[in-house]
Amino acid sequence: MFFTETNIIATKKLDYTLKTAEERKKFVANVVAQMSKEQLKNKKYLEILSDYIVSAMTPEEKKSKMILTDNRMVTVNKRETSYQNLVSKFENGEDGLWNLIIDDKNVLLTHKVSITDQDLEEIKPLRDLKESIAAVERMEKAATGKKKFLLKKQLIEMHQEQYTIKNHYRQPINTPNIIKNITKTDLSEKITIDENGEPRSNGLISFFNHKHVSALLCNYSSIKEDAWGNYSSDAWYMMEDLDRLVEKTLRDKHPLYYKLLIYKIDGKQNAEIQELLDEEFGIKYSVEYLSSLWRNKIPKLLAEKEKEDYLIWHFTYVEKGQWKRCSRCGQVKLANNKFFSKNSTSKDGYYSICKECRNKKKGE
Repeated sequence: MFFTETNIIATKKLDYTLKTAEERKKFVANVVAQMSKEQLKNKKYLEILSDYIVSAMTPEEKKSKMILTDNRMVTVNKRETSYQNLVSKFENGEDGLWNLIIDDKNVLLTHKVSITDQDLEEIKPLRDLKESIAAVERMEKAATGKKKFLLKKQLIEMHQEQYTIKNHYRQPINTPNIIKNITKTDLSEKITIDENGEPRSNGLISFFNHKHVSALLCNYSSIKEDAWGNYSSDAWYMMEDLDRLVEKTLRDKHPLYYKLLIYKIDGKQNAEIQELLDEEFGIKYSVEYLSSLWRNKIPKLLAEKEKEDYLIWHFTYVEKGQWKRCSRCGQVKLANNKFFSKNSTSKDGYYSICKECRNKKKGE
């Protein structure tokens, strides 16, 4: 599927025994002189001829002539990160752009979308394609001449196809666009339990996804203002649910995180928050660590709590679940990996002590 007619016609005319760029340049000049007007208009054909010359260049030649090789394109693509991806990097969304003052134009911002281990585990077509890529990469390393050229082209297209497959199964959340139209957005979802006992949502925004939670927190004030009093909007109920989730997750068990969240939503800067938390709790975290708590730790705590609450509700009212008593704290909890670590030697497949108690013991 990756070997087009243009590729085959072009590579039949190319002499891969020539090893230097200068030799290939002269050879291509002769080929071009024999080309028809239609072929000269074919950009794909000309691209193949260009790659034929560039592939024989030394690294010094490529650098001096500013050739955009595959490796250099990685850098170029990072520098040309789209506005939406750029905005998503900041804690306060679009407003965060005004806080960025950097004179160095070589600062790189990596693309937001990536292929993760979880993607490979849960998306079979993506996993199959990854295995095919590995097989073609092995072939490409051992190949020479025009076969190596064709395999390299195939690999480029296969790598691109990974993201097409991922977007088909998991459409990314584009926070700025959704926020601007949040009160008109359909936020309904269908929740299922996977084979590992994890709840999964197909919704555009899900509290199970800590990245979605982080995006909501970073844009909390604007979403709350837009949705306020609009009882026919899904956004109104979503923000009410978020408030309840924050209260029951953080206020009593993690008071410092709770205060940090309030300060961030109020628009305070990390340096100011650092001093306020030091005064109240006697702990002075670095501003970098405060940012990490805000962007990662707190959203993950909220997402895990949401998963636990949903599992308890589901296996209480929808489906009959298995429950067990922790031998340390005596509380009856759902026999699920969210509450008990797995133990293959146990009759029910879980340890007798719940995760909360096991974690407390490790901290003693």
